[in-house]
Amino acid sequence: MVVLAGLLAFGTSAWALEEQREKELTNLVRQDCGSCHGMTLKGGLGRSLARERISQFDDDTLVAIILGGVPGTPMPPWRGLITDEEVRWIVGRLKTGFPE
Repeated sequence: MVVLAGLLAFGTSAWALEEQREKELTNLVRQDCGSCHGMTLKGGLGRSLARERISQFDDDTLVAIILGGVPGTPMPPWRGLITDEEVRWIVGRLKTGFPE
Protein backbone atom coordinates (compact mmCIF):
# COMPACT_ATOMS: atom_id res chain seq x y z
CA MET A 1 0.00 0.00 0.00
CA VAL A 2 2.93 2.32 0.61
CA VAL A 3 3.87 1.86 -3.04
CA LEU A 4 0.36 2.84 -4.11
CA ALA A 5 0.45 5.95 -1.93
CA GLY A 6 3.78 6.88 -3.49
CA LEU A 7 2.39 6.39 -6.97
CA LEU A 8 -0.61 8.56 -6.25
CA ALA A 9 1.53 11.28 -4.69
CA PHE A 10 3.93 11.20 -7.63
CA GLY A 11 1.10 11.61 -10.11
CA THR A 12 1.06 10.70 -13.76
CA SER A 13 1.38 12.63 -16.98
CA ALA A 14 1.94 12.11 -20.68
CA TRP A 15 5.75 12.17 -20.41
CA ALA A 16 7.89 9.27 -21.53
CA LEU A 17 8.78 6.97 -18.67
CA GLU A 18 11.83 8.12 -16.80
CA GLU A 19 14.22 5.85 -14.92
CA GLN A 20 12.74 6.77 -11.51
CA ARG A 21 9.20 6.02 -12.70
CA GLU A 22 10.34 2.70 -14.15
CA LYS A 23 11.75 1.81 -10.73
CA GLU A 24 8.46 2.77 -9.07
CA LEU A 25 6.47 0.67 -11.53
CA THR A 26 8.85 -2.26 -11.07
CA ASN A 27 8.25 -2.03 -7.31
CA LEU A 28 4.50 -1.81 -7.91
CA VAL A 29 4.54 -5.01 -9.97
CA ARG A 30 6.79 -6.85 -7.52
CA GLN A 31 4.90 -5.77 -4.39
CA ASP A 32 1.28 -5.15 -5.36
CA CYS A 33 0.88 -7.53 -8.30
CA GLY A 34 3.22 -10.02 -6.62
CA SER A 35 0.97 -10.17 -3.56
CA CYS A 36 -1.52 -12.18 -5.65
CA HIS A 37 0.52 -13.41 -8.62
CA GLY A 38 3.42 -14.60 -6.45
CA MET A 39 6.55 -12.72 -5.50
CA THR A 40 8.33 -14.29 -8.49
CA LEU A 41 5.22 -13.64 -10.64
CA LYS A 42 4.91 -17.36 -11.38
CA GLY A 43 1.48 -17.70 -9.83
CA GLY A 44 -0.27 -17.72 -6.48
CA LEU A 45 -3.84 -16.59 -5.84
CA GLY A 46 -3.64 -15.03 -9.31
CA ARG A 47 -2.31 -16.74 -12.41
CA SER A 48 1.30 -16.73 -13.52
CA LEU A 49 2.63 -13.57 -15.14
CA ALA A 50 5.62 -15.43 -16.58
CA ARG A 51 6.72 -14.43 -20.07
CA GLU A 52 5.67 -17.79 -21.52
CA ARG A 53 2.08 -17.35 -20.38
CA ILE A 54 1.74 -13.58 -20.89
CA SER A 55 3.04 -13.83 -24.47
CA GLN A 56 -0.11 -15.76 -25.40
CA PHE A 57 -2.17 -12.56 -25.09
CA ASP A 58 -2.08 -9.45 -27.26
CA ASP A 59 -1.06 -6.18 -25.61
CA ASP A 60 -4.51 -4.57 -25.85
CA THR A 61 -6.13 -7.49 -24.00
CA LEU A 62 -3.57 -7.30 -21.20
CA VAL A 63 -3.94 -3.52 -20.94
CA ALA A 64 -7.73 -3.88 -20.69
CA ILE A 65 -7.40 -6.51 -17.95
CA ILE A 66 -4.97 -4.41 -15.91
CA LEU A 67 -6.91 -1.17 -16.27
CA GLY A 68 -10.39 -2.68 -15.90
CA GLY A 69 -9.77 -5.61 -13.58
CA VAL A 70 -11.67 -8.87 -13.90
CA PRO A 71 -15.18 -8.75 -12.42
CA GLY A 72 -15.97 -11.65 -10.11
CA THR A 73 -12.30 -12.26 -9.31
CA PRO A 74 -9.80 -10.67 -6.92
CA MET A 75 -8.16 -8.83 -9.88
CA PRO A 76 -8.81 -5.12 -9.18
CA PRO A 77 -8.98 -2.34 -11.76
CA TRP A 78 -5.86 -0.13 -11.82
CA ARG A 79 -7.43 2.65 -13.93
CA GLY A 80 -6.86 5.96 -12.21
CA LEU A 81 -3.79 4.68 -10.37
CA ILE A 82 -1.54 4.14 -13.39
CA THR A 83 -1.77 5.46 -16.93
CA ASP A 84 -2.32 3.58 -20.18
CA GLU A 85 1.29 4.36 -21.12
CA GLU A 86 2.54 2.92 -17.83
CA VAL A 87 0.42 -0.21 -18.23
CA ARG A 88 1.84 -0.69 -21.74
CA TRP A 89 5.35 -0.37 -20.28
CA ILE A 90 4.49 -3.04 -17.67
CA VAL A 91 3.04 -5.34 -20.36
CA GLY A 92 6.17 -4.91 -22.45
CA ARG A 93 8.35 -5.77 -19.47
CA LEU A 94 6.26 -8.84 -18.63
CA LYS A 95 6.53 -10.06 -22.22
CA THR A 96 10.33 -9.74 -22.21
CA GLY A 97 10.78 -11.19 -18.73
CA PHE A 98 10.28 -8.95 -15.74
CA PRO A 99 13.48 -7.79 -14.00
CA GLU A 100 14.62 -9.58 -10.87
